[in-house]
Amino acid sequence: MIPALFVFAYLGSVIYIGVFMFRAPAGEHPAEDFFLAGRSLGQYVFLLSLFGTNMTAFAILGSSGHAFTNGVVTFGLMASSSALIIPLGMFLFGTRVWSLGKRFGFITPVQMYRDRWECGQIGTLIFVVQAALLVPYIIIGVIGGGTTLFAISGGLVPYWLGGAVVAIVVMIYVFFGGMRGTALVNTFQTSMFLIFGAIALIVIGKGLGGFSRAISEMQSSPALAPLLTRERISPAFFLSYTFIPLSSLTFPHITIFWLTARRMAQFKKTIIFYPLCILAIWLPATFLGVVANRAVEVPAIQAKLEARQTMVMQAATLTPEQRGELRAKSAGDDVLLRLLEHYAPLWLAGLLGAGIMAAVMASDSQILALSTMFSEDIFTFYEGKERFGEAAQVITGRIFVIVLTVIAYVIALMFPQPIFDLAVQYAFSGYSSLAPLLIAALFWKRSTKWGAFATTLWTATAVISVAVFQSVYANPQVVWKVAGMDALVRTPAGTAVFGFMPVVPMTIISGLLMILVSLATRPPGRETVGKYFD
Repeated sequence: MIPALFVFAYLGSVIYIGVFMFRAPAGEHPAEDFFLAGRSLGQYVFLLSLFGTNMTAFAILGSSGHAFTNGVVTFGLMASSSALIIPLGMFLFGTRVWSLGKRFGFITPVQMYRDRWECGQIGTLIFVVQAALLVPYIIIGVIGGGTTLFAISGGLVPYWLGGAVVAIVVMIYVFFGGMRGTALVNTFQTSMFLIFGAIALIVIGKGLGGFSRAISEMQSSPALAPLLTRERISPAFFLSYTFIPLSSLTFPHITIFWLTARRMAQFKKTIIFYPLCILAIWLPATFLGVVANRAVEVPAIQAKLEARQTMVMQAATLTPEQRGELRAKSAGDDVLLRLLEHYAPLWLAGLLGAGIMAAVMASDSQILALSTMFSEDIFTFYEGKERFGEAAQVITGRIFVIVLTVIAYVIALMFPQPIFDLAVQYAFSGYSSLAPLLIAALFWKRSTKWGAFATTLWTATAVISVAVFQSVYANPQVVWKVAGMDALVRTPAGTAVFGFMPVVPMTIISGLLMILVSLATRPPGRETVGKYFD
């Protein structure tokens, strides 16, 4: 329990930081102060909290787990494309969203969409779809918390209790601290996992006898050598991942964070340092996930390798239930924790575990974002603020924090899945498909509310269809062929459409719908167009 005690001490410090900020005196507008920190975040808090809110359990546990199975290609799939697309998107979209929010007082992206397309109903629809798509991302935090505490404590803290602890801690400081508390906690957490990621790389590398030795052994092994290439990922799948970072530009918690900056100049350093932060996080996580395949002296990792081998050798005879069981046993979400447990001293394993927990708990911003949207886009829009006052609006947002956290926790217990696959297939793919909404709202005068309706409804339909398809076809198989080509395939990790991940056709069709439907319908009035473009 010694490493677990370090983690619990860290959780206590996080609560203190988040709740302490609740004592900061509110300004004339308590809602804006609670949800946007009064639009007053400084340069480094803005940079670290914005980066931290995007680096959840997906970036630490998910990436190392995916690299454990697929190899070094994991870094190219997500880190390389994200390091280019996200900063470029912040430059093109983030600065414009910040400017519009400052000028017109927007607190959420839905408010901008309603005003831009002169339609209240479109905002309600977008809120419902975005809330549904963000829940899987919040679930990742609960899964990561349960996995971390279970592994760090050697199984003494059960998965359900670890997930509950993380959910409660996040709920407390988001409930009391709002955006100020969340931003400070994210700044602290980002600093933690940036520092301890480098330390973990050094400690585990020494325990393995040096990375050069581990890599040489993998190169000489026919079974493991492909992990040092991109052989296990097809070119079409590799290209598909360039669409995934578009989601980071449409996530409501990222868009809302853009609005918290004190000055537009703060985007400059953020854009410059963001790729370096990605390198500092993803490189250690993915590399350690890969070399974990040589840590056969770690019993838990050896069991995963045996389960993987059984799944490959008996693929043709396995039932869906047996395949799911073996897939769960071979999943690598906890390999980084297992390496720490085996190679690091107890006290250092505790500190490094706290650093990993820092990344796991970045789901706080997603919870706060949905709370903000509910209070602004539902409660206030439907005259709740006028009838009950601004203080009631903040209370409503806090109640929504509790409800949302409980829902995410229950779903995480009922449907545990590999973190990487859960994020990519649902949250990331859905939000990437919503990217044409943001692009059209900011840069295309001719876009209309009907184009926005078509794009949003298509995204919801596509994500639901993927989920239904994967539940009906549990085993890998070719479902549909067109002219001799595999048009629709159930893969071990998800779905392929003509060799591409679903995010590619989803995003392309979404963009076409925005264009075609907008051209076929009446554009917004001249006054609205002039307001945004003159």
